[in-house]
Amino acid sequence: MANKSIDTIFTDYYKSYESVIQKSQHIQSKAETYTIEGYNSLFPHFLARMRRKAKCYSKSTKMLEYSIKLLMAKWNGDISILN
Repeated sequence: MANKSIDTIFTDYYKSYESVIQKSQHIQSKAETYTIEGYNSLFPHFLARMRRKAKCYSKSTKMLEYSIKLLMAKWNGDISILN
């Protein structure tokens, strides 16, 4: 995958973002962050390895990557397993 440059960064209204992100790139808005926050909540809901560090966790970063890709493929309707 080719590296893409990031032109704009959307965040919520935490003050700490202002100190590390250039003002010309930074837009603070809840309207632009709620979708990604919703997707982020899917991972611990469907993948046990994303919930607790004590019992279910990924020992391999590759397996974590595969698990997330499989979940996203299922979520987007690209595969029809476990129906």
